[in-house]
Amino acid sequence: MDPRYARQIALPGFGVAAQERLAASRVLVIGAGGLGSSVIPALVAAGVGTVGIIDDDRVELSNLHRQHIHGMADLGRSKVDSASASAAALNPDARVTTFGTRLTSTNALAMFADFDLVLDGSDNFPTRYLANDAAVLTGIPLVWGAVSQYGGQLGVSWGTTYRDLFPTPPPPGSVLSCEAGGVLPTTVGVIGALMATEALKLLTGIGEPLVGRVTVFDGLSGDFRTIAYEKDPLAEPITELIDYELFCGLAGTRSLDEGATLLDVREPWEVDLVALPNAVHIPLGELDGRLDELDAQRPVIAYCHHGVRSATAREILLAHGFAATHLEGGIDAWARDRDSTMARY
Repeated sequence: MDPRYARQIALPGFGVAAQERLAASRVLVIGAGGLGSSVIPALVAAGVGTVGIIDDDRVELSNLHRQHIHGMADLGRSKVDSASASAAALNPDARVTTFGTRLTSTNALAMFADFDLVLDGSDNFPTRYLANDAAVLTGIPLVWGAVSQYGGQLGVSWGTTYRDLFPTPPPPGSVLSCEAGGVLPTTVGVIGALMATEALKLLTGIGEPLVGRVTVFDGLSGDFRTIAYEKDPLAEPITELIDYELFCGLAGTRSLDEGATLLDVREPWEVDLVALPNAVHIPLGELDGRLDELDAQRPVIAYCHHGVRSATAREILLAHGFAATHLEGGIDAWARDRDSTMARY
């Protein structure tokens, strides 16, 4: 056995048998961002035999304060390629499989079927519900985590699932993204490390996994809480994958119809970096007081960086009688999917 694993093999209740189980395991990680940057190195260093990574994003400068698997030399590089290179440098014996695409209802079941366990480090609710449902349908455990500002939470979906804890998604824009609300980088590291711990427990059979419990971390106080929950006996069974954008209230928001007013709700410094032409700029925090600057007779399409602030803007506009939608995925998705010549930040 490779001496690199000597310190964990020496653990009471671990031993060579647990290490061999890790070597035979196949684990899929959704997202090579903040949580993935902690999860992937931990799994590779611990000796997990095969690690799959799925992510369709590229490395940006604003990622680096928390996504430590990437570096300055990786700017503009696909995150899966950067993460794979970092994993190989850490443990050349690990087999890393990359998927430079987005997890969808079309590819999830086939992809999950090739793995023993999935870790969801995504940053949006459609993917979280999709990952949960695909794990249920394929019968494999799912470790999920989420962070926001100074805190985070994680759990294991297996038997009792993410849907038992959160039966319905929150309204669009009601939960701040890292882009909109900020995030303490060490919080991402804490939650990611705990997710990896749950994965190692499930793969080796040691300890008590967070099944039917969710751990909540508050970085400002340093407190941890574990909250128990039960399977909902009245919940509809999961029998198929659905349209998760529609389920989360985010469908049909990406068109830029002629005759509509484009509304940029980002901060001035963001507009200076990149903007869509002919857009009206009103930062989200000022929107309520500046609605008279918009033509109430024209539909409004709001946009921001990733689509979170614009979803909130849409709700404000709808409440004041505007015909409004927003650019799902924000200007970042537009640059990726519609205009590759546009700078991303």
